[in-house]
Amino acid sequence: MNDTSNTAAQAAPIRTTKRTRVQSNFLWTVRKYWIFYVMMAPAALLLIINNYIPMAGVLIAFKNVNYTKGILGSPWVGFDNFKYLFSSEVAWVITRNTISYNLVFIVLNLVIAVAMAIMFNEMRSKFLSKFHQSTMFLPFFLSMVCVAYLVYAFLGAEHGFVNTVLLPKLGIEPIDWYTESKYWTVILPIVNTWKNLGYYTVIYMAAIIGIDHEYYEAALIDGANKWQQVKRITIPLIMPVMITMTLLQVGRIFYADFGLFFQVTKNAGALFPTTQVIDTYVYQTFLTMGDIGMSSAAGLYQAVVGFLLVLVTNLFVRKVSKENALF
Repeated sequence: MNDTSNTAAQAAPIRTTKRTRVQSNFLWTVRKYWIFYVMMAPAALLLIINNYIPMAGVLIAFKNVNYTKGILGSPWVGFDNFKYLFSSEVAWVITRNTISYNLVFIVLNLVIAVAMAIMFNEMRSKFLSKFHQSTMFLPFFLSMVCVAYLVYAFLGAEHGFVNTVLLPKLGIEPIDWYTESKYWTVILPIVNTWKNLGYYTVIYMAAIIGIDHEYYEAALIDGANKWQQVKRITIPLIMPVMITMTLLQVGRIFYADFGLFFQVTKNAGALFPTTQVIDTYVYQTFLTMGDIGMSSAAGLYQAVVGFLLVLVTNLFVRKVSKENALF
């Protein structure tokens, strides 16, 4: 008994000493780098106000919201909102569509953007390189409303360019694109890639420009051709950027571009089997049923699964290459 008491008494000062050392180190760090903490304060405050305080709203997903009683006064319903979401026949369709499209978007945005960045970097004329970059980057600034009208100008049943000009020359009958859902599994990836390709290309282009040219000069002396230089130098050195961008997109794999799937498709009911995703389903559910609880449940489901996917993907990256992991 006495031995146990003596051991506990000896351990207490050690824990206190360690705690004191950690506190002193923290205070020393703050005093030394205080200017950086001051610079960080506005962004941290904005993050707390905009991202963390609203997280208290997840309570809505577990309540049957009564507007007269308020959120806190509304009765708890547990996981009933989630049960309703997953018991419907639409749950599998919207989950499948959301994940499938985002996987395709991630692959296309990675492969095509890296290829375009490498090609721009190899262009001899800097003027043409900058011109093509600017031209490719322009669609990124267009709103989805503008993109929707551009797509409609091509695919409109009566006056669309494809139906009135292209298909007749190929001897093909006009197609009512907004009633045929099977074509949109190809149309939507094309539209998404066209709109976002410039953004990702610029990011990878910046990473390539940061590579020391001495690597390429040494490879050239060793007799390496352009493909070997790209394979052995460019891609390995921009791999951390590629992994980071992919991880960020994986974290949003349960979130769909609402404008793409709602505006571009004109929210046509005939296209729902291949175009309805979680975001559009939540929006339509809230409009038709006014059930904010079920809409919040779907949003929480997206956030939790996306967070877990980032953790799992980052863990896998750490197993393969620790220095390329996001955290």
